[in-house]
Amino acid sequence: MDDSEAAPRSTGGLMPGSARRTFVLVDGENIDATLGSTVLGRKPEPNERPRWERVLDFAQRLWSQDATGLFFLNASNGYLPGPFVTALTQIGFRVVPLSGSASEKVVDIGIQRTLEALVDRDADVLLGSHDRDYLEQVEDLLDAGHKVGILGFPELVSGAYSGLDVHLYDLEADVHAFNSPLPRVRIIPLTEFDPEAFLR
Repeated sequence: MDDSEAAPRSTGGLMPGSARRTFVLVDGENIDATLGSTVLGRKPEPNERPRWERVLDFAQRLWSQDATGLFFLNASNGYLPGPFVTALTQIGFRVVPLSGSASEKVVDIGIQRTLEALVDRDADVLLGSHDRDYLEQVEDLLDAGHKVGILGFPELVSGAYSGLDVHLYDLEADVHAFNSPLPRVRIIPLTEFDPEAFLR
């Protein structure tokens, strides 16, 4: 992301007695890999990646409550992308760099544990991922009365969530997280269809 466009924002943690909050949990690896391998067919350029400050803004507007962003990274190789971490921190995300053995899906495990910890919190969840790995935890959150949304590219989100009371929010169409249109083939509701977009 471009540091020059980032605006600092306060998103303090949930404390006992505080107002209900939306937690945005981002599976950074999954979003980046899906954008690169499936949508673009190559590694995304920095200006082609999501504008994460727009994701936080969207989260705050969605259910009219404060939002805290948690961005999970796999740091098992001992490396942290310093400029990216700094940019995320400046816009209000809390970066969660995790490490583990080669056999562990550290980001998935970290997000699963966080979702489990939120079951007893006065909070709702936006999950940035396409994986089915969080299905059990999402079901538990829904059973406990939490609102849960999934952020990503809906046509690529696991169908395992389709039977649940979970809304899929499109990073491009709903959140407007990208500066330029992506080369996607997605189902377009007729009410959103703009012929001009296909006539350029």
